[in-house]
Amino acid sequence: MVYNYQTPRYLVVIEQIKTKIKEGELEPGERLPSETDFAKELHVSRNTLREALRILEEENIIIRKHGVGTFVNKKPIFSGGLEELFSITDMIKGEQKEPGTELLFSGLVDPHLDDVTELQMDSNEKVMLVKRVRTANQDPLVYCIDKIPAKLLEDGFELEGESIFDSLHRNAGITISYAKADIKTVGYHKEISRILKCESGIPLLVLKQIHFDTSDKPILYSLNFFRSDQVSFNVFRKRVL
Repeated sequence: MVYNYQTPRYLVVIEQIKTKIKEGELEPGERLPSETDFAKELHVSRNTLREALRILEEENIIIRKHGVGTFVNKKPIFSGGLEELFSITDMIKGEQKEPGTELLFSGLVDPHLDDVTELQMDSNEKVMLVKRVRTANQDPLVYCIDKIPAKLLEDGFELEGESIFDSLHRNAGITISYAKADIKTVGYHKEISRILKCESGIPLLVLKQIHFDTSDKPILYSLNFFRSDQVSFNVFRKRVL
């Protein structure tokens, strides 16, 4: 990048730190020097360094752990494009890791208002609620909440294997065709972050999806909580001319 005398100094510092990370001088997970030492190394004031670090934190390139220090954020191991309807099982296998599942709950429950709206149900119907933790090489990766209208399932329906898509197709004759997705970031969640073994400074990526069958009928309402230090998503955007 070419700079001139009008370029704010903190932008230069941001690029310097990014270059150090890119070239391996600073490794993912490595603790940065103290503000005093780092400012001296980069030949800037502490205020300039703080502004650069603030922006790098917003970009999720560094992470601050109160009372501990500032660290280079670890690169996510898993990534995927939101334009493609993916299976978590396939995502894990794609990184040559062994997918696993810990079933926390499975049963019929009364629907929440969101369930009634998103799945186009009557409020007196039941939903099949499934709560699971998906693992990669036995390490927790995703906390999954899946809801399916009970009327679509035969009595005694059970999940088989790792993929809920495969179970619906094999045991209920339902084929998932597409989904509408929404993603957001949430901070530390007392229960879910503990289950996923997240440190307090690691946010969660929440992927909300409504899955539809080949007849455009809503079939599956999913809330998936991903560890943001392990998973990232990207979106392919094309300019409309």
